[in-house]
Amino acid sequence: MTITTHQQWLVDFYQRRHWYQYSPFVHLNFLTEEVGEVSRAIRAVEIGRDHPGEKQTTPEDRQANLREELADVLDQVLVISSLYDIDASDLLAASETKLTERFKESQSD
Repeated sequence: MTITTHQQWLVDFYQRRHWYQYSPFVHLNFLTEEVGEVSRAIRAVEIGRDHPGEKQTTPEDRQANLREELADVLDQVLVISSLYDIDASDLLAASETKLTERFKESQSD
């Protein structure tokens, strides 16, 4: 699966669930929420969690949770991109172009 294929699948899924019609501002809020969940997942992986209301998890469970939360962040980025008619593959190209140009003086071949 390519990132563009996933973006289209995601848009179709969100449209069927009636989530796609929300404005980019709403999706930005969803993204912010998901970033907080990534923060919590990384904390659990790196230093653990000591909360009496939570059960202990295995390293594998913590890694799986981190992967899930990162996927949720990616999905919100892809939905927001789609709302602005930006193809996901264009994001990858823009990232590479920006970093290559920004650090071309310091790169050695």
